[in-house]
Amino acid sequence: MSVDVDVTKDTKSLTDVVYPSKYHVILINDDYTPMEFVITILGEIFNHTEQKANELTLEIHNKGQAVVGTYTYEIAEQKAAETMQRSRQQSFPLTAQIEKA
Repeated sequence: MSVDVDVTKDTKSLTDVVYPSKYHVILINDDYTPMEFVITILGEIFNHTEQKANELTLEIHNKGQAVVGTYTYEIAEQKAAETMQRSRQQSFPLTAQIEKA
């Protein structure tokens, strides 16, 4: 006695990859934080070159704010918090915000 078994393999294709959302870190201009401090923050926390840090600092100064980096939520939140903490340690009112890109 023989038994015929029909086997079918059900495969699913994983083509829909969902990447985490990105968030902008935005620095807000104020009248008290020295430009040199902002340039230092942009270099040390956001890893910008000196030239790019100068350009962003002027954009912050002239336009009132600038996007200084785009990251996943956790990294954006950490960089904004570190910026604010270092600013407050120096008694500067520099403000960093995050918003969905």
